Amino acid sequence: MNSSTALAPEVESILAAARERPGGDTPLEVAPRPFSDALERAETDGRVPVIAEVKPTSPTADGTREDDPVELAEAMVAGGATAISVLTEPTHFGGSPETLTRVREAVDVPVLRKDFLLREEQLDVVEADLVLVIARFVDNLADLVTAARDRGFQPLVEVHDEAELEAALEADADLIGVNNRDLARLEVDLGTFESVSADVPDDVTLIAESGISTPADVRRMRAAGADALLVGSAIMDHGAEEADVEANTRRLTRSTVEEET
Repeated sequence: MNSSTALAPEVESILAAARERPGGDTPLEVAPRPFSDALERAETDGRVPVIAEVKPTSPTADGTREDDPVELAEAMVAGGATAISVLTEPTHFGGSPETLTRVREAVDVPVLRKDFLLREEQLDVVEADLVLVIARFVDNLADLVTAARDRGFQPLVEVHDEAELEAALEADADLIGVNNRDLARLEVDLGTFESVSADVPDDVTLIAESGISTPADVRRMRAAGADALLVGSAIMDHGAEEADVEANTRRLTRSTVEEET
């Protein structure tokens, strides 16, 4: 699915690089850690389900984190993260497939591969438990979702508006992330999740993405129906090299829907 709306130059640059990146030689066979089980464990433990993101940098970040990604991921899990997201895009986010492999070997929670995947063979670069598929960037969404499942991946289909949500549902997506960031202007509006997710079927797991920085943001997204939250910059805190990633994670995973006292 491709939109006629112009993308921000930063996003166009990311996509141009993604088009040039090769895929794997043979289809992978993945034995995934079930994300649904991880969600259930978090809820039973009284934690807000948070997918914490290992993201060294990004076009919207204030700086770069040079920490060992494995140590960051372990700190996030210690802080209560339900799953870990790892950027594998090298040019704009400082990620790599090798980093994902190292993180997945070090933690016992599901690991999401976050990248800009455009073709089926790009799934075959590295094993992960979940894989991000961005509806706006894919020509045949249903085929890519099916290809991901055939390999054992749990596809997380990202949408931003009602048209993309409809396409995701038509592609039989049962794990959908609503990105609060507008890729045309790179602006964030938490109201995006509230409006787009209003009519999603109950059997779809919903994840709120982008712009979630405070316990109040967590409560707002949960009240709007988010089953989990994907949080990167607020945990990584790119502007502060010594930021406590474990504490940042715990601050969000221990949020509640009640008002702070």
